[in-house]
Formats: sequence, structure tokens, C-alpha cells
Amino acid sequence: MCSSRKILWSLLLLSVVEVGLGVASIVLGAVGISWVRGHHKPQQGDASPVWSGLCFLVCGMCGLLCARKRTGLIMILFSACCICGLIGGILNFQFVRALNKRPDSMHSIHLAAMTLACLGISSCTLSTWLTCRLASSEQQRMFLEREHSLHHSHEMTEKEILDNSSNGVPPISYNGHGAASP
Repeated sequence: MCSSRKILWSLLLLSVVEVGLGVASIVLGAVGISWVRGHHKPQQGDASPVWSGLCFLVCGMCGLLCARKRTGLIMILFSACCICGLIGGILNFQFVRALNKRPDSMHSIHLAAMTLACLGISSCTLSTWLTCRLASSEQQRMFLEREHSLHHSHEMTEKEILDNSSNGVPPISYNGHGAASP
């Protein structure tokens, strides 16, 4: 089983990759839109790389936040952003694939946009899985801390009873029953 530290580093690396994919997709979409405006009327789907890039960028930023602060709410927010990025990437791929069938299409830009979408989809899927692993690891860590804390407080109670019975102070009574002396 991976340690929490390895999961965090993997999540951090994937988040940086998602930010890079988001920026690259936004730039590629802007280039595509400017080329389309110069040649013909823009159609539905011409701006889809920009929107999916924005989803990937937000997902990566939330991933960086999640790697820094591992609270439950941030993990849920990051998982939701990953799912939105996944949906945005799938829609982008479908729109660009449909645009690629036009006779005057820019095949190289569309191929690059579909490649970025596939990488973003894969990255979002892996990030969602890693977030689940991180949440499980954090839950186990908190359980062990609580267990240790309860064990420590139980030892302290026993020590107080022993100290009180040895120094002449009457033993503490619990629920009407006197504490047994050793």
C-alpha cells in the first residue's frame, strides 16, 4: 500500500500536469478560434478546447490546494472539479471530432486538441482515484490518532488512581463503586 506521502506527491505532480494541460488547451483553443474567424463563421465547438482547458486549469488548481490542505471539504471539491474536468474533456473531444470532419478543417490543431483532451481526461481520472486513496489514508491516520489518544487518556486515568491511592487520598468512586486499590 502506498504511503500518504507518495500519494500526495503523485497528486501534486498530476495537479501540475493538469494546470499545464489546461493552459495549453486554452492557448490552442484561442489559436483555433482566431484562425476560424479569419476564414469562416465560427461554429459550435470551435471554442470547446478553451472551455475544457478552463476545466483542467481549475481542476489542477484545486489539486494543488488539496495537496497542501488535506481537509474533507477540499478533497470533495477537488473530486467534483475532476469530474467536471472529465466531462469537459469528453465533450471537447466529441466537438473537435465533429469539427474535424469538415472539409476546411485544421487537422493538426484538431489532433492536438483531441490529444490534450485525452491527456486531460486521463489525468482527471487518475486524480479522482488518488483523491479517494488520500481520503482513505487520512481517515486511517485520524483513526489511529484517536485510538492512540484514547489509549493515552486511559493510561492517565489508571495512573491517577494509583497515585491517589498511594498518597493517602481516598480512592475515586465511579458510579457509586469505589476504585480497587492495587
